[in-house]
Amino acid sequence: MLRVDWLVNHMDKCNLMAEWLYREFTYEFAHQSLGHWQKEFSAGQRDGRWKCLVALEHDQLLGGASLANDDLPERPELGPWLACIFVRPDARRRGLAARLIEGICNHARQAGFATLYLHTHSERDYYAKLGWEVLERFEAWGKEQWLMSRRL
Repeated sequence: MLRVDWLVNHMDKCNLMAEWLYREFTYEFAHQSLGHWQKEFSAGQRDGRWKCLVALEHDQLLGGASLANDDLPERPELGPWLACIFVRPDARRRGLAARLIEGICNHARQAGFATLYLHTHSERDYYAKLGWEVLERFEAWGKEQWLMSRRL
């Protein structure tokens, strides 16, 4: 049975989620070890900096999405951010990413935020289908990126 819950309630899965993110977004972690990121991500579950919503099935982690205070150091005036979206390959095409994204958007709206931001280098069209708008194109980590927002 599929469950969506906060990662802070399943901290035994935190290092695995952090590892998946580290491997998927290697360009963002070029100057950070996996162990350091796992500690930062774990601390972020407890203090809210990387509040992650996860999908689980039969107690197996399928993926997650996070509400982050800061996800783009070059734009400290923006936030909060939809960040760290990852669904493991064998669990894709089930609508899990969209469900997790909506969960983060709903949580942010209930917390009083009016707008969420994200950046992506490869999924601009996917996010546009979910109601996100392109604000600008920029270069970061040696890749073309898209800064996007969504009114809540």
